[in-house]
Amino acid sequence: MPRVLIVDDSPTETYKISSVLSKHGFEVLTASSGEDGVSVARAELPDVVLMDIVMPGLNGFQATRQLSRDAATKDIPVIIVTTKDQETDRVWGERQGARGYLTKPVDDKVLIQAIRDVISA
Repeated sequence: MPRVLIVDDSPTETYKISSVLSKHGFEVLTASSGEDGVSVARAELPDVVLMDIVMPGLNGFQATRQLSRDAATKDIPVIIVTTKDQETDRVWGERQGARGYLTKPVDDKVLIQAIRDVISA
């Protein structure tokens, strides 16, 4: 059962995504800030991280960069899941190490397929 870490400061978004993932057989871990997300990823080594961008403190771009540059977590694929839909945000996310970029509200099937794609890559 693949383990997915959701890093999002919105309890509503976290709940929605968790529900979808649970229905599809994923084990779900959560963190409500960038700092917590980095800590949980280092401690739990999930199969995939779903990262929001707009969060207080360490934002999703910064957290993604930390994960992609840390020897312990650099191989964990990060998919950014955000309301920011500008091409510049997408490019910047990829430069920080993200392997996928989805905009909210994200379609359930698109989300599951994106996770499966990065796990099998």
